[in-house]
Amino acid sequence: MSSIRQVITAQQLLAMPDDGWRYELVEGELRRMSPAGRDHGRIAMNLGARLAVFVRDHSLGVVFAAETGFLLRRDPDTVRAPDVAFVSAERWSPGEGFFPGSPDLAVEVVSPSDSFVEVEEKVSEWLAAGTRAVVVVNPRRRAVSLHRENGAVQRLGVSETLDLSFVVPGFRVGVAELFA
Repeated sequence: MSSIRQVITAQQLLAMPDDGWRYELVEGELRRMSPAGRDHGRIAMNLGARLAVFVRDHSLGVVFAAETGFLLRRDPDTVRAPDVAFVSAERWSPGEGFFPGSPDLAVEVVSPSDSFVEVEEKVSEWLAAGTRAVVVVNPRRRAVSLHRENGAVQRLGVSETLDLSFVVPGFRVGVAELFA
């Protein structure tokens, strides 16, 4: 991720023309992100597709893809876009623009260009903004970390099951399925 030094607002970010890049806004600073690689996209879709079908079939809320921005803070504005997100039916309201607030669940798939510090920064921001759970999928290690709002962290390997029932009632997926 490279940074472009210029303080802008969430509204200015939303109005930017499509230049082929993805952006996030962190405390008013625009951050340009490279497009996702094959493994990253495949893994995000493996989890996102399973989650979307489950959520739809059980009328639990809405699942979002990586292009969706969540307005986490104002003055200066912070807009983040996880690789997959879930918002419960109780919190969902249709509308235009960025979702006002955090998702209940945010999923971050680690890219080869992501540093440990960048990933930890995102996890901290999601949790501080009210996200109940953040799932970090590490393709290189074929492992998953589940970060809960209470500060607990659970690390899972390919032989284990990711249980998100406390956020998405009844949803569980084998970690190996994410890398299939």
